[in-house]
Amino acid sequence: MKILVTGAKGFAGKNLVANLKNIRDGKNRTRSFQVEEIFEFDIDTDKALLDEYCAKADFVFNLAGVNRPKDNSEFMSGNFGFAGELLEALKKHKNTCPVMISSSIQATLIGRYGESDYGKSKLAGEKLFFDYGKETGAKVLVYRFPNLFGKWCRPNYNSAVATFCNNIANDLPIQVNDRSTQLELLYIDDLVEEMFDAIENKEHRCEYDGLDPAAKDNGKYCYVPTTHKVTLGEIVDLLDTFRAQPNTLVMPEIPDNSFAKKLYSMYLSYLPKEKTIFDLKMNCDDRGSFTELLKTMNCGQFSVNISKPGITKGQHWHNSKWEFFIVVAGHGLIQERKIGTDEVIEFEVSGDKIQAIHMLPGYTHNIINLSDTENLVTVMWANEQFDPQHPDTFFEVVK
Repeated sequence: MKILVTGAKGFAGKNLVANLKNIRDGKNRTRSFQVEEIFEFDIDTDKALLDEYCAKADFVFNLAGVNRPKDNSEFMSGNFGFAGELLEALKKHKNTCPVMISSSIQATLIGRYGESDYGKSKLAGEKLFFDYGKETGAKVLVYRFPNLFGKWCRPNYNSAVATFCNNIANDLPIQVNDRSTQLELLYIDDLVEEMFDAIENKEHRCEYDGLDPAAKDNGKYCYVPTTHKVTLGEIVDLLDTFRAQPNTLVMPEIPDNSFAKKLYSMYLSYLPKEKTIFDLKMNCDDRGSFTELLKTMNCGQFSVNISKPGITKGQHWHNSKWEFFIVVAGHGLIQERKIGTDEVIEFEVSGDKIQAIHMLPGYTHNIINLSDTENLVTVMWANEQFDPQHPDTFFEVVK
């Protein structure tokens, strides 16, 4: 399949092209279609190539558009005028391949969008495509996107989320006039997956009930089912917790498919080099070291313990706290004894065979480095963060 992407250097185009290349190059085998060529067209591309691409394309994604012109009249020429050029080139070559156009929710011209020149230009583009479909029989897919967010989105342009991510990641000031202002946001990876669905004839169809899409199998429009409605205040609060993570070590809750998870991925893409690495506090003594790695909101914390040759560590028990010990390098022995008994269970462990060992509540336990020359490296997980006011840790040798 040969695919034409207009606006290929823009935010959406860049992400779509990168993922189409993954399919073309065999790096992504989760889809049923194959990509032979990707035609990338943007404002600085030789116009003669548009004619050539339109002759060969098997699918067209029209992501080109004007968002921030110097004059409002450029909205119509950029969003409507180019769409006409594209469709005329397809008609010239009698190419009736499927054509997708990225419109905007502003094209509804409802409420605050009622006088939007941008919305009017997008609505005109929609009509042009629908008329083209009726005239040629080509499959037309019109998507009205809300605000987009994700990696590679340009800050200080037309995305408050991109600006917030960039500025907070780089310790620059932000301005929030009204924390209660709500945005509807569409994540770029969800958009790309929907574009792949469209190639496979599995696009999601809808009609519009005001500003909201209503799913309908034979709907006039197309939409991406997953969007997120969040306030500016919620976005900034999340970003503040992300910025603090290297100091607190606390990873906030980021459930699968949640806005927080997607925003965190976007935030990280704006980190400067010097923030991509950060020190961890190593608690060192003559026995080795102990370092906390990561803490979670509800599921405990991760640490790494390094024991020098011949050293025994631990020798304590917990009422309710429990742990996993996972030796990743070296050779050691883990011993556990049930409190009040002589019952001892032992596990010989090695980085050559990585295993997870439960440290049982009510059992005093230790870990012994059996090597005379090598350090013993153990990754540890505890089911709760360490609380110095309630450590639930009591010294007692195993044997």
